[in-house]
This record gives sequence, structure tokens and C-alpha cells, in this order.
Amino acid sequence: MMRSRLLRAAAVALIAGMPAVAMAQTQVAVQNQAPHVQIAHPVKVSTCNPQQGTTWVSAGYVPAYYPGYAGAYWGWPSVYGPGYSYYSTPVQNNPTLSIDYRNNTSVVMKDIEFGLIAHGQLVAEVRDVGTFSPGIEIKHEFGLNPNVFPLSTSMTQCIPLKITFADGTKWKNPHLPALRAQIYGQPHHGQ
Repeated sequence: MMRSRLLRAAAVALIAGMPAVAMAQTQVAVQNQAPHVQIAHPVKVSTCNPQQGTTWVSAGYVPAYYPGYAGAYWGWPSVYGPGYSYYSTPVQNNPTLSIDYRNNTSVVMKDIEFGLIAHGQLVAEVRDVGTFSPGIEIKHEFGLNPNVFPLSTSMTQCIPLKITFADGTKWKNPHLPALRAQIYGQPHHGQ
């Protein structure tokens, strides 16, 4: 008798939980179908300017987010998955990457990961964190690891790799550059 009551209680709990599971699946499906996540080019990059010389800030640009407590390097997980981390440096006294861009969607962006492409290859990643409203020009400068240079080209490109929107949806570039594992790993602190 006790066993049948337990089985009935378990069945009721299972049935009661089904709408919540179905609703959660529907929410994920709706997020994946959100128009701003389906757009091919959610960010319009106007300027992508890596500079080997150490500067404070290029004219008209402000330093991108960098936590003050981080010291010489701040690690972020890469879009390429677990085991790959890239390290940002503060803008001051380091080579820099200036990016001028706009949010091409109708939804606020909170987090954007950019890739620096030279000779068709990914040579660095940087991350911008903040409130990036639709249509507003953003001019941020990022610190780069000195090992990115020399680039041996003036033809560089900055592309969005991954975006997190204020509504919680995420966009990942469907055409990621080939993984170059050698650009990831612990930074050499003596640099």
C-alpha cells in the first residue's frame, strides 16, 4: 500500500513537471530563433587598427573594459571551447588594437568577443564588456600581447566571434576562423 502511494506521488510529480520542461524547451527554441541571433553580421566594424607601439589611448578611443584588480593579464575563455583561454592586457604600456564598431541589431549587446585576423589567420582575441546600444558608434581600444607582432601585413580585419545580448540570447559566428592553438595558454609574465 505504501509502495503504491509512493508510485502515484512520483507519477503526479512527473506529470506536473512536464509543462515546465516543455516551456523551458520552447524558451530555448524561441531564443535560438530570435531575429537578432539569426542576423549574419550583427556588428559593423569600421576600423580595425593594431598598433605595435605602446600608447595610452588613440585619439577618439577609450580603453575597453579591463578589471582594475587583474594585474598584468586577465584571462577569458575562448569561443573555441574548454581548454582555450586568451589573455588581455591593460591598454597602458602595451601594444593596442583600436576597434570602431556599431551594433547592427535592435537589441542591446552586453559582451562581444572579437578576433584579429592577419593574412587570413586568427592572431588574437579581445573582449568588450558593457552596454552596446543599437546603432551607437563604439570606439574602444584593447591591450594586445606583444607576441602578436610583427603582423607582416597592413591588411588586418576584426570580426565578431561571439556576442551575448542583454536579453540573454547568444550569437556565435557561423564562420569561425580556423583554430590556432598556439595563440592560447598562459601568458609569459616577464613580457
